[in-house]
Amino acid sequence: MTVEQVRKLYAARPFTPFVMRLADGKSVRVPHPEWMSFSPRGRTVIVHQHDDSYEVVDLLLVTSVRVPANGKTAARK
Repeated sequence: MTVEQVRKLYAARPFTPFVMRLADGKSVRVPHPEWMSFSPRGRTVIVHQHDDSYEVVDLLLVTSVRVPANGKTAARK
């Protein structure tokens, strides 16, 4: 998975929620593009969640991305 691939999912219109799987096995759900922001250099993102928590993700540690066919993602693991 590359930083550019994540950027394409983020910029897709219409946007489809997706889940990033990280190298440590954690999953981070991106429910809406407004809930994700890129650092100035673009290597790190912050992803906000419904409960006001957030994850800081190094995009070089994203091993895969799941985009559900129906556009709905399961709750975060």
